[in-house]
Amino acid sequence: MPNFSAFDDAGNLYVTDSGDWGSDDGLIFRVTPEGRTDLWSEDVPAFPNGCCLTAEGDTLLVVESRARRLVRVPIEGGKPSTVADLTGTQPDGVALATDGTMLIGCYRPDRIWRVDPDGKTSVLVEDPDGVVFNQPANIAFYGSNLDRIVVSSLGGWSLQSADVVLTGLALRMPKV
Repeated sequence: MPNFSAFDDAGNLYVTDSGDWGSDDGLIFRVTPEGRTDLWSEDVPAFPNGCCLTAEGDTLLVVESRARRLVRVPIEGGKPSTVADLTGTQPDGVALATDGTMLIGCYRPDRIWRVDPDGKTSVLVEDPDGVVFNQPANIAFYGSNLDRIVVSSLGGWSLQSADVVLTGLALRMPKV
């Protein structure tokens, strides 16, 4: 079940494959610029979901939805480590700001987490009635200064946007 993807500086595309909910059979694949697809990691099996690369490009940040956590997976190999424990929620997508702050959309409860670079979590937005941010999932920075976010609202089948006091890290794009 391919879910989300992110490019690295070399043009490799990392794709989370969430697997079946409850089976903990998720994988991460890497597609090379030449089109070869390899199994890249089996170390984040509990429904790997949203992902992005760190500013340095040496680590893939992955939301592991069933494990209720955000993990760092080193690009050059090594075991994942937990960045933030999000027990009691169902995290989905992640976006990274230039200062290292991570924003995580939560399918349940209707919330967007702010995770500081040191792993400290706080609630950026919460919608207990699910009126505006109804099952927020993926998050992306946009605008000429990357200072706004757009959030997919799965329960409302819509996109919501908001100003944030953060600047988003530009996405890496392959050279074609």
